[in-house]
Amino acid sequence: MDVVEHNRQLVRQLVEIVNARELDRINEVASGPVAKAAAGWIGPFAHSFPDFRMEVVDVIAEEDKVVGWFKCSGTHEHEWRGKAPTHKRFERIDEIYVFTIENGKLHAPLVALEDNLARMQQLED
Repeated sequence: MDVVEHNRQLVRQLVEIVNARELDRINEVASGPVAKAAAGWIGPFAHSFPDFRMEVVDVIAEEDKVVGWFKCSGTHEHEWRGKAPTHKRFERIDEIYVFTIENGKLHAPLVALEDNLARMQQLED
C-alpha cells in the first residue's frame, strides 16, 4: 500500500473506531493532538447522542495531509453543551477535517469544521 492510500485508510479506520466507541484503539491511527482530542470528544458526545454514527463521504490524501468529509447523525438523549435532551434526531450533519500526518499517523488537525448550527436547528424543541 502506498503512502497516500495508507493515509486515506487512517481516516477510515478512525471513523470505524469512533463508531464502535473503541477509545482504546485511537492510538492505532492517531497521535498527538488528534488522539487526545478524539479520546476527549468521543465519550461525552456518545453519552449525549448514544446512537450517533459517522459516515465517510470522501477522503482526499497527499503525503502529509488528509481531508475527511463526513456526515454525522444521532439522537439527543442526554444533556449536550448545557442543553437538556430533546430526544430529537439530527441527520447527516457535515463535518470536514484536514489532518497532518506524522510518523504514519493522524497527528494534528489543521482545520476542523462542523455544521453545529444545522445540528442545533434540527434539535430545536
